[in-house]
Amino acid sequence: MPPLISVPCWQGLSYAFDPARAALLAIDMQRDFLAEGGMCAEAGEDISGLREIVPAVAAVLDAAHRARLRVIHTREGYAPDLSDVHDLKRARQSVGRAGPLGRFLIRGEYGHDFVEECRPLDGETVIDKPGFSAFHKTGLEDLLRAQDISHLIIAGVTAQCCVLATIRAAVDRGFYCLLLADACAAFEPELHQATLDIIQGENHLFGWIADSAELIAALAIREST
Repeated sequence: MPPLISVPCWQGLSYAFDPARAALLAIDMQRDFLAEGGMCAEAGEDISGLREIVPAVAAVLDAAHRARLRVIHTREGYAPDLSDVHDLKRARQSVGRAGPLGRFLIRGEYGHDFVEECRPLDGETVIDKPGFSAFHKTGLEDLLRAQDISHLIIAGVTAQCCVLATIRAAVDRGFYCLLLADACAAFEPELHQATLDIIQGENHLFGWIADSAELIAALAIREST
């Protein structure tokens, strides 16, 4: 058995994982959330806080690639005919609207795709999800089970929505989750902090929290071996 990688975490904890049974999950690093002209910017949201984490996510992706850690990317998006958009989401009248980068959150549109700094490498897995959680109506769980993945390291946007929805679903399915605090973000700092509080509340009910530099340093040790 290869040696475990141990990442120092908040509150004096550590997150230990077998790299053969772990994956980095990069959530929704898409233009519709992160770029001017995308859905969120056009809705009047301040995307500057989300943009600030792009270098951190890119650095984590690079470290994962160098350490040969499995990487999975997700995109929230829907069919062009809106057949997979439920009535509640239709009522919000955001998905499918025309914008400068194409129809908002529609698969195949420019805004639906990843920002350049966080694009998947050739052959990396991309999970297209018609909802907030990466497990909602996708094959993610089957993929993880087939590859014997037990540990998920999570980064991306937005903290209180798609990131937290994915973590909660993952924990319900028995996966060990590590959230990288500075590699995820919400539109409002208060929501980002609330997400961190929820994850580490009740004796870390929803997993571990670390800074991206700690993971990168731990992966560098593996890269050198």
